[in-house]
Amino acid sequence: MNYLPFILFTVFTNAAAQMMLKQGMITLEGVAPAGHSGVIGIVTLLFKIIFHPWVFAGLCTFVISMASHLYVLSKVELSFAYPFLSLAYVIVAVAAWWLFSEDLNPWRIAGIGLICIGTVLIAHGGSAEHKTSQANMVEPSPAHKETA
Repeated sequence: MNYLPFILFTVFTNAAAQMMLKQGMITLEGVAPAGHSGVIGIVTLLFKIIFHPWVFAGLCTFVISMASHLYVLSKVELSFAYPFLSLAYVIVAVAAWWLFSEDLNPWRIAGIGLICIGTVLIAHGGSAEHKTSQANMVEPSPAHKETA
């Protein structure tokens, strides 16, 4: 089975969570502890941040992303799956430029290009063990054909 859709789902939910957290923190700008400078003020501030709708949605999306990532890790090599998460950097950089008018200068664009090239190289360069196990899954061995 091809697990690339699950890997990409993990990447996109990770990037979406970042965007939601950013939006939440922009709308919380200037929030300070509510009248208390001690522990109560800090706890109140943390609750305001965590339960802000955008921040809370971002945190929930991170949980979904992590659950997806755990599923992927149970099915494919870590050295194959984990580098795909770098694509979230690409998505976040472009989305932040588009949604938040953040800078997307030539250095960042070059970095994005290198990330994409590296991810493609990793996707095409699975280990021999991984390729062998996939080949065995596609075509049963002669011993299995006789018993079937």
